Amino acid sequence: MCLRLCRAPVVGCRGAALVSSRWLHDAQYQVRQDGASRAQEQQDPFELVADELSLLANRLRSMVAAEVPKLASAAEYFFKVGAEGKRFRPTVLLLMASALKFPLSESTEGGVLSILADKLRTRQQNIAEITEMIHVASLLHDDVLDDADTRRGVSSLNLIMGNKLSVLAGDFLLSRACVALAALGNTEVVSLMATAVEHLVTGETMQISTSREQRRSMEYYLQKTYYKTASLISNSCKAVAILAGHTAEVSMLTYEYGRNLGLAFQLIDDVLDFTGTSASLGKGSLSDIHHGIITAPMLYAIEEFPQLQEIVDRGFDNSANIEIALDYLRKSRGIERTKELAREHADRAVKAIESLPDSDDEDVLTSRRALIDITERVITRTK
Repeated sequence: MCLRLCRAPVVGCRGAALVSSRWLHDAQYQVRQDGASRAQEQQDPFELVADELSLLANRLRSMVAAEVPKLASAAEYFFKVGAEGKRFRPTVLLLMASALKFPLSESTEGGVLSILADKLRTRQQNIAEITEMIHVASLLHDDVLDDADTRRGVSSLNLIMGNKLSVLAGDFLLSRACVALAALGNTEVVSLMATAVEHLVTGETMQISTSREQRRSMEYYLQKTYYKTASLISNSCKAVAILAGHTAEVSMLTYEYGRNLGLAFQLIDDVLDFTGTSASLGKGSLSDIHHGIITAPMLYAIEEFPQLQEIVDRGFDNSANIEIALDYLRKSRGIERTKELAREHADRAVKAIESLPDSDDEDVLTSRRALIDITERVITRTK
């Protein structure tokens, strides 16, 4: 099974006077169709669901309202207009929902089909909202743990309102997500999303309690990265498929897409921590190494220069150690190899989309092209 993206060849119009008017009409029609197809392929994935994202953002703002004013202000902080970011995860989930053809019997009446499809779409939107609340809650908690002072280019909530209120705001968002999950009434989906939350906690714990051996292990790093970044998006993609009643095989393909997309995203994030600037990242560059977190670029550098391990073991409280480590990193292929690994995961994500059941539905194909486009954007981004 593969995604059919090929187009019919464009027929030239030279010598049109020698052919029938009917042939010319067909050729011109094909040119117009191909032009429209190319324009569609180049459409911004985020624009495809822009209207839906706007509705989702409004619902999120209402869902996090609280009786206590300070808690309400804290919970709403990253849902305010201008601070919400690109809504990467909801965009992926809405596109995934569109990429999966609604598996109903052909005998279903048109009116009934429309009602069922609308109901399903609302439930899939709920998954996008729940995922975003869980994600933002994890950011609030992470910023407290990391003592961060910026997030998404603005002051972090813990800097503005203090650590205690930030933690409570994160807990409040998780509770709202749980209420919304329970309302879906699907135990398998509840289990998936609960697992994603468990993984977030597990990943953060792995990061702050690593042994010397674990810090130098690529396998440990990738497992932690899956828990912290990829589990939420992969399980959310799978939840979207399950709500639509798809087979275990299709659901697993959506999971694999999310898993590999999430891993690729974090690998590039780790590259940008070394190569990006504070302005482009919306945070201080070299933040990981300043917190003593060893990521893929440095792990690959250690493979090439084993003597770097001694510097890493000393820690980075001393700025001189940071400069020595960065010098080794520059001489190594750590950055390049991390990008190559990100590309491998992006390719696996694309393969998962291409393996979805064939469809002639143009909306389905457009959404699948957009999901593939997102994988390329993830590994070529500069911020």
